Amino acid sequence: MKEGEVTTDLYGFLTTEPVASVHPKAMPVILIEPEELALWMSAPWDDAKFLQRPLENGRLFVIVRGAKSDQSI
Repeated sequence: MKEGEVTTDLYGFLTTEPVASVHPKAMPVILIEPEELALWMSAPWDDAKFLQRPLENGRLFVIVRGAKSDQSI
C-alpha cells in the first residue's frame, strides 16, 4: 500500500443457490434474525458458514415488477 495505512468503508456480500422466482442465477444471503447478524459479524467461519443458504420458501416476496417510476424527479 503505497499510501500507507488508510481507513476505508468497505462492504461485501455472499451469494447462495438461487431462488428461481427471485433470480435464476444467484441470490444474496439474507439474514433475518438478530442472532444471525451477530453470528455473521463475530463468529469464526466454521460457526457462521451455515448462514450461507437460501431463504425458506415463503420468506421473500417480490413487491413490484417492471421499470422503476419516480414521479418526484
